[in-house]
Amino acid sequence: MQLSGAHVLITGGGNGIGRLMALGAAGRGARVTIWDLSEERGRRVRDEIRARGGSAEAATVDITDREAVDRAAAETGAVDILVNNAGVVTGKRLLDAEPDAIRRTFEVNTLSLYWMTRAFLGGMIARDRGTVVTIASAAGLVGVARQTDYSASKFAAFGFTESLRAELGADHSRVGMLVVCPYYINTGMFAGVKTKYPRLLPILDEQDVATRILDAIERGKRQLIMPRLARLIPGARMLPVPAFDAVLNALGINKTMDDFRGRADGR
Repeated sequence: MQLSGAHVLITGGGNGIGRLMALGAAGRGARVTIWDLSEERGRRVRDEIRARGGSAEAATVDITDREAVDRAAAETGAVDILVNNAGVVTGKRLLDAEPDAIRRTFEVNTLSLYWMTRAFLGGMIARDRGTVVTIASAAGLVGVARQTDYSASKFAAFGFTESLRAELGADHSRVGMLVVCPYYINTGMFAGVKTKYPRLLPILDEQDVATRILDAIERGKRQLIMPRLARLIPGARMLPVPAFDAVLNALGINKTMDDFRGRADGR
């Protein structure tokens, strides 16, 4: 799936890696549509792309509202590459997290995947081409302290993508699925997190992550896990649970959120 000439829709495209993917996709010749909850952020990125000679539109859409998604999808038209990028995080211990914040995490990080993908997948199947990208997380591969809602929502995102890939494969569809599982990224969403071994588990650079995701789309990859050490997590589950937990603690994984601040809106 080449980006040149493709119509790319990115949720949460108004800031962070969403913005960088939008700019990068437009730079590779794609027509980009940005959906963001903030009208100001979406329009700013749209104008930034246009100023560089690219093609872009922006819409203000609450992706947790199924009916709003369906209305906006009808106005947007056919999409070749759907990037489910929008996400939120609370970073609180289970007993400290507000029930509404927990619900919001699943509405944005998980349920929106269903509303977004259902809105555009039918057209992709009919054309027998397209790619659905899910920005999950390394926290969708392993549970992390102070991420009971976030990790669970990203485990669900990983399972959603894997199951849908199996469905499409059984139907011999050429529509592709890509799940992306990055470690912490320096976008500000996880401001304050620390890593014990930065050479093994570095805080990832947002521009590098955005570029690698676009490369993975064009190469037809089905899974992108960053950094390399995170790819060992599924195999490490063969260890007895106490040993598995000891490995994670030795790597400092469950201390990463101790100084978490994040953004004020959790995005």
